[in-house]
Amino acid sequence: MAARTTSRSSRPASGASWDEVALAPVVLVHGAEHVLVERAVQRLRALAREAQPELEVVDVEASTYQSGMLAVETSPSLFAEHRLVLVRGAEALTDALITDVLAYVTAPAADVWLVVEHRGGQRGKKLLDGLRAAGVPVAACEPIKKDADKASFVSAEFRRGGRRVEAGAVRALVEALGTDLRELASACDQLMADTTGTVTEATVGTYYGGRVEATGFRVADAAVAGERAQAVALLRHAIATGVDPVPIVAVLALKLRQLAKVAAMRGRGGASASELGLAPWQVDRARKDLQRWTPEGLAAAIIAVADADAEVKGQGRDPVFAVERAVLRICAATRG
Repeated sequence: MAARTTSRSSRPASGASWDEVALAPVVLVHGAEHVLVERAVQRLRALAREAQPELEVVDVEASTYQSGMLAVETSPSLFAEHRLVLVRGAEALTDALITDVLAYVTAPAADVWLVVEHRGGQRGKKLLDGLRAAGVPVAACEPIKKDADKASFVSAEFRRGGRRVEAGAVRALVEALGTDLRELASACDQLMADTTGTVTEATVGTYYGGRVEATGFRVADAAVAGERAQAVALLRHAIATGVDPVPIVAVLALKLRQLAKVAAMRGRGGASASELGLAPWQVDRARKDLQRWTPEGLAAAIIAVADADAEVKGQGRDPVFAVERAVLRICAATRG
Protein backbone atom coordinates (compact mmCIF):
# COMPACT_ATOMS: atom_id res chain seq x y z
CA MET A 1 0.00 0.00 0.00
CA ALA A 2 1.32 3.47 -0.83
CA ALA A 3 2.35 5.62 2.08
CA ARG A 4 -0.25 8.11 3.15
CA THR A 5 0.68 11.59 4.27
CA THR A 6 -1.06 14.46 5.97
CA SER A 7 -0.07 18.03 5.24
CA ARG A 8 1.44 19.84 8.20
CA SER A 9 -0.04 23.15 7.21
CA SER A 10 -2.99 24.50 9.19
CA ARG A 11 -6.24 24.24 7.27
CA PRO A 12 -9.94 23.71 8.00
CA ALA A 13 -11.02 20.15 8.68
CA SER A 14 -13.11 18.44 6.04
CA GLY A 15 -16.46 17.23 7.33
CA ALA A 16 -18.51 14.19 6.34
CA SER A 17 -21.66 12.55 7.55
CA TRP A 18 -21.35 9.51 9.78
CA ASP A 19 -22.26 7.16 6.91
CA GLU A 20 -19.96 8.73 4.31
CA VAL A 21 -16.70 9.29 6.20
CA ALA A 22 -13.67 7.82 4.44
CA LEU A 23 -10.44 6.39 5.77
CA ALA A 24 -7.55 8.78 6.34
CA PRO A 25 -4.34 8.65 8.35
CA VAL A 26 -6.24 10.34 11.21
CA VAL A 27 -10.02 10.64 11.50
CA LEU A 28 -12.07 12.36 14.20
CA VAL A 29 -15.49 10.84 14.95
CA HIS A 30 -17.35 13.50 16.90
CA GLY A 31 -20.90 14.01 18.12
CA ALA A 32 -23.40 13.50 20.92
CA GLU A 33 -25.46 10.81 19.13
CA HIS A 34 -23.76 7.67 20.41
CA VAL A 35 -25.46 5.35 17.94
CA LEU A 36 -24.04 7.35 15.04
CA VAL A 37 -20.59 7.40 16.66
CA GLU A 38 -20.71 3.62 16.85
CA ARG A 39 -21.85 3.33 13.23
CA ALA A 40 -19.11 5.68 11.99
CA VAL A 41 -16.46 3.68 13.84
CA GLN A 42 -17.88 0.43 12.47
CA ARG A 43 -17.74 1.88 8.97
CA LEU A 44 -14.12 2.92 9.32
CA ARG A 45 -13.18 -0.45 10.76
CA ALA A 46 -14.89 -2.22 7.85
CA LEU A 47 -13.17 0.01 5.29
CA ALA A 48 -9.79 -0.64 6.90
CA ARG A 49 -10.33 -4.39 6.97
CA GLU A 50 -11.46 -4.32 3.34
CA ALA A 51 -8.21 -2.57 2.43
CA GLN A 52 -6.08 -4.78 4.68
CA PRO A 53 -7.67 -8.16 5.55
CA GLU A 54 -4.88 -8.92 8.05
CA LEU A 55 -5.60 -5.68 9.89
CA GLU A 56 -4.74 -5.44 13.58
CA VAL A 57 -7.21 -3.36 15.62
CA VAL A 58 -5.98 -1.69 18.83
CA ASP A 59 -8.28 0.02 21.34
CA VAL A 60 -6.92 2.81 23.53
CA GLU A 61 -9.03 4.17 26.40
CA ALA A 62 -8.70 7.95 26.61
CA SER A 63 -9.58 8.12 30.32
CA THR A 64 -6.61 5.94 31.34
CA TYR A 65 -4.15 7.08 28.72
CA GLN A 66 -0.54 7.65 29.77
CA SER A 67 2.19 9.53 27.97
CA GLY A 68 3.89 7.57 25.19
CA MET A 69 1.18 4.94 24.71
CA LEU A 70 0.27 6.23 21.24
CA ALA A 71 3.90 6.04 20.11
CA VAL A 72 4.02 2.40 21.18
CA GLU A 73 0.77 1.47 19.40
CA THR A 74 1.76 3.23 16.16
CA SER A 75 5.39 2.14 16.04
CA PRO A 76 6.48 -0.07 13.09
CA SER A 77 5.15 -3.61 13.34
CA LEU A 78 7.56 -6.54 13.40
CA PHE A 79 5.46 -8.31 10.77
CA ALA A 80 4.61 -5.16 8.79
CA GLU A 81 0.91 -5.46 9.67
CA HIS A 82 -1.38 -2.51 9.11
CA ARG A 83 -3.20 -1.30 12.18
CA LEU A 84 -6.28 0.66 13.09
CA VAL A 85 -5.75 2.41 16.43
CA LEU A 86 -9.05 3.52 17.99
CA VAL A 87 -8.93 6.07 20.78
CA ARG A 88 -12.21 5.59 22.62
CA GLY A 89 -13.95 8.11 24.84
CA ALA A 90 -11.87 11.21 24.11
CA GLU A 91 -14.50 13.25 25.92
CA ALA A 92 -12.86 11.86 29.10
CA LEU A 93 -9.26 12.24 27.96
CA THR A 94 -6.05 12.94 29.86
CA ASP A 95 -3.72 15.86 29.13
CA ALA A 96 -1.09 13.39 27.93
CA LEU A 97 -3.41 12.21 25.16
CA ILE A 98 -3.89 15.75 23.86
CA THR A 99 -0.14 16.27 23.66
CA ASP A 100 0.58 12.94 21.99
CA VAL A 101 -2.26 13.01 19.43
CA LEU A 102 -1.52 16.58 18.32
CA ALA A 103 2.15 15.69 17.93
CA TYR A 104 1.30 12.50 16.03
CA VAL A 105 -1.02 14.18 13.53
CA THR A 106 1.86 16.21 12.11
CA ALA A 107 3.61 13.03 10.95
CA PRO A 108 1.27 9.99 10.99
CA ALA A 109 2.65 6.50 10.41
CA ALA A 110 2.28 5.09 6.91
CA ASP A 111 0.84 1.75 8.03
CA VAL A 112 -1.60 3.02 10.68
CA TRP A 113 -5.09 4.50 10.66
CA LEU A 114 -5.82 6.48 13.83
CA VAL A 115 -9.48 7.07 14.75
CA VAL A 116 -10.27 9.42 17.63
CA GLU A 117 -13.77 8.99 19.07
CA HIS A 118 -15.28 11.93 20.98
CA ARG A 119 -18.91 11.69 22.13
CA GLY A 120 -19.63 15.35 22.70
CA GLY A 121 -19.21 17.82 25.54
CA GLN A 122 -16.70 20.58 26.24
CA ARG A 123 -13.92 18.48 27.69
CA GLY A 124 -11.15 17.89 25.18
CA LYS A 125 -11.83 21.10 23.26
CA LYS A 126 -8.10 21.69 22.80
CA LEU A 127 -7.79 18.31 21.11
CA LEU A 128 -10.82 18.90 18.88
CA ASP A 129 -9.64 22.34 17.84
CA GLY A 130 -6.15 21.04 17.14
CA LEU A 131 -7.37 18.17 14.98
CA ARG A 132 -9.67 20.44 13.00
CA ALA A 133 -6.90 22.99 12.50
CA ALA A 134 -4.70 20.20 11.15
CA GLY A 135 -7.32 19.39 8.52
CA VAL A 136 -8.26 16.02 9.96
CA PRO A 137 -11.48 14.61 8.43
CA VAL A 138 -14.40 14.77 10.85
CA ALA A 139 -17.34 12.35 10.92
CA ALA A 140 -20.30 14.37 12.20
CA CYS A 141 -22.49 12.38 14.60
CA GLU A 142 -24.90 14.93 16.04
CA PRO A 143 -28.43 13.90 17.10
CA ILE A 144 -30.82 13.70 14.18
CA LYS A 145 -34.27 15.23 14.56
CA LYS A 146 -35.73 15.41 11.07
CA ASP A 147 -37.78 12.47 9.88
CA ALA A 148 -35.92 12.60 6.57
CA ASP A 149 -32.63 11.98 8.38
CA LYS A 150 -34.17 9.21 10.47
CA ALA A 151 -35.39 7.55 7.29
CA SER A 152 -31.89 7.80 5.84
CA PHE A 153 -30.55 6.17 9.00
CA VAL A 154 -32.98 3.25 8.69
CA SER A 155 -32.11 2.76 5.01
CA ALA A 156 -28.40 2.80 5.90
CA GLU A 157 -28.95 0.17 8.60
CA PHE A 158 -30.53 -2.22 6.12
CA ARG A 159 -27.80 -1.55 3.56
CA ARG A 160 -25.23 -2.31 6.23
CA GLY A 161 -26.97 -5.62 6.84
CA GLY A 162 -27.22 -6.41 3.13
CA ARG A 163 -31.03 -6.39 3.14
CA ARG A 164 -33.66 -4.71 0.99
CA VAL A 165 -36.40 -2.67 2.64
CA GLU A 166 -39.53 -1.10 1.18
CA ALA A 167 -39.99 2.65 1.41
CA GLY A 168 -43.24 2.02 3.27
CA ALA A 169 -41.41 -0.12 5.81
CA VAL A 170 -38.88 2.66 6.40
CA ARG A 171 -41.73 5.10 6.94
CA ALA A 172 -43.52 2.75 9.33
CA LEU A 173 -40.38 2.22 11.41
CA VAL A 174 -39.76 5.96 11.72
CA GLU A 175 -43.36 6.54 12.70
CA ALA A 176 -43.30 3.76 15.29
CA LEU A 177 -39.87 4.25 16.84
CA GLY A 178 -38.48 7.54 15.57
CA THR A 179 -38.25 9.18 19.01
CA ASP A 180 -35.31 6.95 20.03
CA LEU A 181 -32.51 6.31 17.56
CA ARG A 182 -31.03 3.39 19.49
CA GLU A 183 -34.41 1.71 19.65
CA LEU A 184 -34.78 2.35 15.92
CA ALA A 185 -31.41 0.67 15.29
CA SER A 186 -32.38 -2.30 17.48
CA ALA A 187 -35.62 -2.70 15.55
CA CYS A 188 -33.70 -2.84 12.26
CA ASP A 189 -31.41 -5.51 13.72
CA GLN A 190 -34.37 -7.52 14.98
CA LEU A 191 -36.18 -7.41 11.65
CA MET A 192 -33.06 -8.52 9.80
CA ALA A 193 -32.48 -11.35 12.27
CA ASP A 194 -36.08 -12.60 12.36
CA THR A 195 -37.07 -12.31 8.68
CA THR A 196 -35.82 -13.18 5.23
CA GLY A 197 -36.11 -11.37 1.92
CA THR A 198 -37.31 -7.81 1.54
CA VAL A 199 -38.61 -6.16 4.73
CA THR A 200 -42.11 -4.88 3.97
CA GLU A 201 -44.46 -2.41 5.59
CA ALA A 202 -46.68 -5.33 6.64
CA THR A 203 -43.73 -6.96 8.40
CA VAL A 204 -43.05 -3.78 10.37
CA GLY A 205 -46.73 -3.56 11.27
CA THR A 206 -46.64 -7.10 12.64
CA TYR A 207 -43.73 -6.31 14.93
CA TYR A 208 -44.33 -2.68 15.89
CA GLY A 209 -47.86 -1.74 14.85
CA GLY A 210 -48.97 -1.38 18.47
CA ARG A 211 -46.54 1.37 19.37
CA VAL A 212 -47.98 4.70 20.55
CA GLU A 213 -46.38 6.64 17.71
CA ALA A 214 -47.64 4.21 15.07
CA THR A 215 -51.16 4.25 16.55
CA GLY A 216 -51.21 8.04 16.53
CA PHE A 217 -50.11 8.20 12.90
CA ARG A 218 -52.84 5.78 11.83
CA VAL A 219 -55.43 7.96 13.55
CA ALA A 220 -53.96 11.07 11.92
CA ASP A 221 -53.81 9.49 8.47
CA ALA A 222 -57.48 8.49 8.66
CA ALA A 223 -58.54 11.90 9.97
CA VAL A 224 -56.63 13.83 7.29
CA ALA A 225 -58.17 11.56 4.67
CA GLY A 226 -61.63 12.47 5.99
CA GLU A 227 -62.35 8.85 6.94
CA ARG A 228 -64.49 9.67 9.94
CA ALA A 229 -65.59 6.20 11.02
CA GLN A 230 -62.13 4.68 10.70
CA ALA A 231 -60.44 7.58 12.50
CA VAL A 232 -62.83 7.40 15.44
CA ALA A 233 -62.59 3.59 15.63
CA LEU A 234 -58.79 3.71 15.63
CA LEU A 235 -58.81 6.45 18.25
CA ARG A 236 -61.21 4.62 20.57
CA HIS A 237 -59.19 1.41 20.25
CA ALA A 238 -56.01 3.31 21.10
CA ILE A 239 -57.59 4.88 24.17
CA ALA A 240 -59.02 1.52 25.26
CA THR A 241 -55.59 -0.10 25.09
CA GLY A 242 -53.99 2.56 27.27
CA VAL A 243 -52.66 5.17 24.84
CA ASP A 244 -52.67 8.64 26.39
CA PRO A 245 -54.47 11.42 24.45
CA VAL A 246 -51.47 13.78 24.66
CA PRO A 247 -49.19 11.98 22.18
CA ILE A 248 -52.12 11.41 19.81
CA VAL A 249 -52.79 15.14 19.71
CA ALA A 250 -49.07 15.72 19.15
CA VAL A 251 -49.11 13.43 16.12
CA LEU A 252 -52.24 15.12 14.74
CA ALA A 253 -50.43 18.46 15.05
CA LEU A 254 -47.32 17.07 13.35
CA LYS A 255 -49.37 15.71 10.46
CA LEU A 256 -51.12 19.02 9.90
CA ARG A 257 -47.83 20.95 10.11
CA GLN A 258 -46.45 18.74 7.34
CA LEU A 259 -49.50 19.54 5.19
CA ALA A 260 -49.11 23.24 5.91
CA LYS A 261 -45.40 23.22 4.99
CA VAL A 262 -46.00 21.53 1.64
CA ALA A 263 -49.08 23.66 0.91
CA ALA A 264 -47.15 26.87 1.59
CA MET A 265 -44.45 25.92 -0.92
CA ARG A 266 -46.77 24.88 -3.75
CA GLY A 267 -47.25 28.42 -4.99
CA ARG A 268 -43.56 29.32 -4.73
CA GLY A 269 -42.10 26.94 -7.26
CA GLY A 270 -41.90 24.11 -4.77
CA ALA A 271 -39.10 23.10 -2.42
CA SER A 272 -37.03 19.98 -1.93
CA ALA A 273 -37.86 17.52 0.84
CA SER A 274 -34.65 18.38 2.66
CA GLU A 275 -35.48 22.10 2.61
CA LEU A 276 -38.82 21.32 4.23
CA GLY A 277 -37.20 19.04 6.80
CA LEU A 278 -39.23 16.09 5.55
CA ALA A 279 -38.51 12.76 3.92
CA PRO A 280 -39.41 12.47 0.20
CA TRP A 281 -42.22 10.03 1.01
CA GLN A 282 -43.66 12.54 3.50
CA VAL A 283 -43.76 15.23 0.84
CA ASP A 284 -45.39 12.84 -1.64
CA ARG A 285 -47.95 11.78 0.96
CA ALA A 286 -48.71 15.40 1.89
CA ARG A 287 -49.22 16.37 -1.76
CA LYS A 288 -51.67 13.51 -2.15
CA ASP A 289 -53.51 14.40 1.06
CA LEU A 290 -53.72 18.08 0.09
CA GLN A 291 -56.01 17.18 -2.81
CA ARG A 292 -58.74 16.89 -0.16
CA TRP A 293 -58.00 20.21 1.51
CA THR A 294 -58.69 23.90 1.01
CA PRO A 295 -56.60 26.56 2.80
CA GLU A 296 -59.63 27.40 4.92
CA GLY A 297 -60.18 23.78 5.88
CA LEU A 298 -56.54 23.31 6.82
CA ALA A 299 -56.64 26.43 9.01
CA ALA A 300 -59.78 25.14 10.76
CA ALA A 301 -58.14 21.77 11.41
CA ILE A 302 -55.03 23.41 12.87
CA ILE A 303 -57.22 25.49 15.20
CA ALA A 304 -59.10 22.34 16.25
CA VAL A 305 -55.84 20.59 17.20
CA ALA A 306 -54.56 23.67 19.04
CA ASP A 307 -57.78 23.69 21.10
CA ALA A 308 -57.42 19.97 21.84
CA ASP A 309 -53.77 20.42 22.81
CA ALA A 310 -54.71 22.96 25.47
CA GLU A 311 -57.54 20.77 26.77
CA VAL A 312 -55.55 17.52 27.06
CA LYS A 313 -52.81 19.41 28.92
CA GLY A 314 -55.08 20.60 31.71
CA GLN A 315 -57.44 23.25 30.42
CA GLY A 316 -60.27 20.79 29.79
CA ARG A 317 -62.11 18.33 31.99
CA ASP A 318 -62.13 15.35 29.62
CA PRO A 319 -58.97 14.75 27.53
CA VAL A 320 -60.52 11.77 25.72
CA PHE A 321 -63.52 13.82 24.63
CA ALA A 322 -61.19 16.65 23.56
CA VAL A 323 -59.09 14.50 21.24
CA GLU A 324 -62.14 12.76 19.74
CA ARG A 325 -63.77 16.11 19.05
CA ALA A 326 -60.56 17.28 17.36
CA VAL A 327 -60.53 14.19 15.13
CA LEU A 328 -64.15 14.82 14.13
CA ARG A 329 -63.43 18.50 13.39
CA ILE A 330 -60.44 17.51 11.22
CA CYS A 331 -62.56 15.03 9.26
CA ALA A 332 -65.27 17.67 8.79
CA ALA A 333 -62.71 20.18 7.50
CA THR A 334 -61.74 18.02 4.52
CA ARG A 335 -63.48 18.21 1.17
CA GLY A 336 -65.15 14.90 1.81
